[in-house]
Amino acid sequence: MTEKRITFWKIFWPAFTAIIIASIVYALIFFGILGAVFAGLSNEETEENSSKTILHMTLDGEIGENSSSKLNPSTFSVDKKIGLSDILFGLEKAKSDPTIKGLYIEFNGINCGISTAKEIRRAISDFQKSGKFVVAYTSGEMISQKQLYVTSVVKENYGFPGTMVEFLGLGTEPMFFKNTLDLLGVEMQVIRGRNNDFKSAVEPFLYSKMSDSSRLQTTQLLKNIWKEVRVEIAKDIDSDTATLSKIADNALVTSVEQAVNYKLFKATKYEDEVLNILTKKVQIDNPDDLDLLAFEKYARKKFYNQQISNNLSKPNIAIVLAEGEISVDGDELTSDNVAKYIREARLDDNIKTIVLRVNSPGGSALASDIIWREVVLANKTKKIIVSMGDVAASGGYYIATAATKIFAEPTTITGSIGVFGIIPYTGKFFEDKLGITFDKISTNKHASLSLNQKLSNEEVILIQKQVDKIYTDFLLKVAEGRNMDVNLVHRYARGRVWTGSDAKKIGLVDELGGLNDAISYAAKKAKIEKIIPRYWPEKKLEPMEEILNQLEELKDNKTTIDENNLTAKIPANIKKYYIELLKLERMQGIQMRMPFTIDIH
Repeated sequence: MTEKRITFWKIFWPAFTAIIIASIVYALIFFGILGAVFAGLSNEETEENSSKTILHMTLDGEIGENSSSKLNPSTFSVDKKIGLSDILFGLEKAKSDPTIKGLYIEFNGINCGISTAKEIRRAISDFQKSGKFVVAYTSGEMISQKQLYVTSVVKENYGFPGTMVEFLGLGTEPMFFKNTLDLLGVEMQVIRGRNNDFKSAVEPFLYSKMSDSSRLQTTQLLKNIWKEVRVEIAKDIDSDTATLSKIADNALVTSVEQAVNYKLFKATKYEDEVLNILTKKVQIDNPDDLDLLAFEKYARKKFYNQQISNNLSKPNIAIVLAEGEISVDGDELTSDNVAKYIREARLDDNIKTIVLRVNSPGGSALASDIIWREVVLANKTKKIIVSMGDVAASGGYYIATAATKIFAEPTTITGSIGVFGIIPYTGKFFEDKLGITFDKISTNKHASLSLNQKLSNEEVILIQKQVDKIYTDFLLKVAEGRNMDVNLVHRYARGRVWTGSDAKKIGLVDELGGLNDAISYAAKKAKIEKIIPRYWPEKKLEPMEEILNQLEELKDNKTTIDENNLTAKIPANIKKYYIELLKLERMQGIQMRMPFTIDIH
């Protein structure tokens, strides 16, 4: 039998043609999506023309410094994060917007630090004082203390009947890995800065319980934060801190009904009853006719339009957002990005002052030093004012210390002026548990430093010197920036963390307040009469992010006019397949359903 040969070109041309066709199809789909999004964006101008529009804020996810939307491929869901700057800006604009009659807030869980919650709370209170109504509604299985802390500022706050409430005080339960590491035969070689006995980040690897130093500082932190929470709630519900302590100590509030008795909620309501209340406030007859405008979308659009307008008007104040763990490069607070933002603001002749918003637990010493240097350079010509968020500790404090003025919330966690290094020894683990041994050859004594051999005394001394050098440099920078004696700084340092209120008492922080307070102070010191801000990183309307936001709003299954408009902008085919995926995601247990669907065109 003669073997039939297949030539290269018989394979190449069909494959090449298929690739070209597929590319064209994907390009048409992509640009079709972009067209739908941009068409939707152009139609948004009519959404705010209603004279009875109610802003609909939904607080049910992560809140950071900057907004973002990313597709999670493992769950085909959208991981959304709304930015605090968007919330503050949106509420400020809505106060004077004649088309906005009031604010409706739905709480379904809130994921943020206590200081961020405090700033949101303050902004809601400020909006409420403008004379426009605010109605809050909380549902779900459980209402957390943080959620209760925010919603208690609203005079008309309602809760779903039967929903559980958590109001038991603050507590923490650190996890320790020492015993596990011992079982595995792994030893963590920890080297801390001189007298850094409060640098407790390393303790889970060294001990099986908290040290006295760690227990002392943690207890003080919790007491201060709990006091601040009680004082603010008591003020807004016309109660007192002693009563709130009694409620927590005796677990007197575990449901919305009980919370109403102690004025933590105005009343219990079902959602339809709350919608009827909103209907009366805007003087319409049917709840179905309520014009609810998604707050996140409103704030995002206002923020973006204001940014374009400000850039044309020559912005005079820079606001640099620095959030996350500090590293040279990566996805969070990187020196590559933040140092560049500060440099750009410094070199912009129109920018008169800079506000650096820090929300970071620290990270790389090298990256922190790079950012610190840019703060020093900028502060020589344009005063830098720091606003601290939930946490600005260790490297987060390091980059702030050269600023002219530091603002922090009373509940901000800051300080942690200290340094440590961790070098695991894994040689015993490999030999005893896996039977693996190692040998070595080196030309010099320390040429083959490895995790598979313990550090010698000489090597420990060498590393200790490096750690102490970095710690001493940290102390000197704080002393210079804060105008304090270095020995006094060391007394308050040693790795210890402080709340913002305590940090102010000892001189590590200058003023108590939030981001808006820092911006107002910076403008006043720079003699700026009309604030024209520019944010770094720049807010952009990414087409794919808009699509993700629309798909997420479709997933919410709400029936507001605003969301119907939104879903109409998603191409029909994409919407159809997305809905099918959502149905699949919701299937649980044994199913009784057709094995296929019939789609007749």
